[in-house]
Amino acid sequence: GICCGIILCLASNFQQFGIKYTTVGKAGFITACYIIIVPVIGIFLRKKCSPFIWIAVILSLCGLYLLCLTPGEGFAIGKGELLVLVCAFLFSIHILVIDHFSPKVDGVKMSCIQFLVCGLLSGIAMLFAEQPQLSAVLLAWKPIAYAGIMSCGVGYTLQIVGQKGMDPTIASLILSLESCISVLAGWLLLGQTLSIREGLGCVAMFAAIILAQLPAKES
Repeated sequence: GICCGIILCLASNFQQFGIKYTTVGKAGFITACYIIIVPVIGIFLRKKCSPFIWIAVILSLCGLYLLCLTPGEGFAIGKGELLVLVCAFLFSIHILVIDHFSPKVDGVKMSCIQFLVCGLLSGIAMLFAEQPQLSAVLLAWKPIAYAGIMSCGVGYTLQIVGQKGMDPTIASLILSLESCISVLAGWLLLGQTLSIREGLGCVAMFAAIILAQLPAKES
């Protein structure tokens, strides 16, 4: 829980600082690059991936490109992109740490310790870097409550419980669907336009998840 909390704190803060200096689309695409970083790191940890999973990773990366980046948008590497790239690497470590510890401990307790450590570290940093005001917090209590309870509390707890006994690369592929789901939710709930390009990206990502579930032939 302490290891996960430290990594989650660093990853989240690198992402938020990075978004200040780059576009949301680029940040989303680079962050989701953990789908390729996880299996690469896994090679050094002797975690083998089947050919189906490698093809699924590449297909999912193509889908993310269609979803996150607009046609003709340049992709120069600047300060923001580098910060988000560090975030992607840290989220990859986070997935692998959960993969290592989740079968050995109670998932809910591990999650609670993770949030406590992450909250304490971020809170201490806030006191030095910002000037928090209670009135401002009260004005934004709804999005703060949703982010804290649903996005972080429920989401990351289910990740820890769900990753127990699961291949970390497949877990990273499923987690990358957040980009796909956000586009579909905007279309269904907010009436936003879903372009053909974004639709193809969603199809590619769902196909990648299905492909990753296919059993590899035993040698």
